[in-house]
Order: sequence, then C-alpha cells, then structure tokens
Amino acid sequence: MSPRFLGEFEQMVLLAILQSKKKASAIAVLRELDDRAGRAVSRGSLYKTLERMEAKGLLRWEAEAGSPDRGGHPRRLFEVTPLGITALQESRLALHRLWEGLDSVLEGEV
Repeated sequence: MSPRFLGEFEQMVLLAILQSKKKASAIAVLRELDDRAGRAVSRGSLYKTLERMEAKGLLRWEAEAGSPDRGGHPRRLFEVTPLGITALQESRLALHRLWEGLDSVLEGEV
C-alpha cells in the first residue's frame, strides 16, 4: 500500500532522483531541484527528507565507494522504489483531478 498523499517537496525530491536517469547523489538531487524547480534547498533539509522517505519505503540508497577526491568517504546513491513510483502516480492523478475544469479560472478568463 502506498502513502495516501505525498507532500510537494517529497514529490519534487522523487522527481529529481528520477530526472537523474540513474542513481542520484544528494548533490545531484540538490542540483536538479535548483535547476528544474528553481528551489534552493539546504543539504540538511534534503537529508532529513531523504531519511523520512526511506523510512516510508519510497526510496532506497546504496553506498558508492569513496574516491580520493572525497577523502575516501563513500557517497550515497538514491533510487526511487516501486512504492515511490506508485505514490507519484497517485499524487499526479489526484492533482490532475483537482485541476480539471479550472483552466478558464486559472488563465484569468472569468
């Protein structure tokens, strides 16, 4: 069973991971959020959200071996789980239903 509703930021994080077309590091997620959504996010709030979403089963991560330029420290690579995909699909469907019939109102044609 998927979470009933995803928050806006949770949706953005999952979509940013998917946009990377591979497993994404936190830095790649931050870059996607900034570039595509125009949303600057602190690393701390991103990591807190990633941990919460992992606990919900929406994403998972694996460690990539540390490189010399990182002082040997491993890097987490995130990927969206099937449950995360389902939650995104359900969120998109709910939003589409709410948007239905509002074009004239939202485009200023009253």
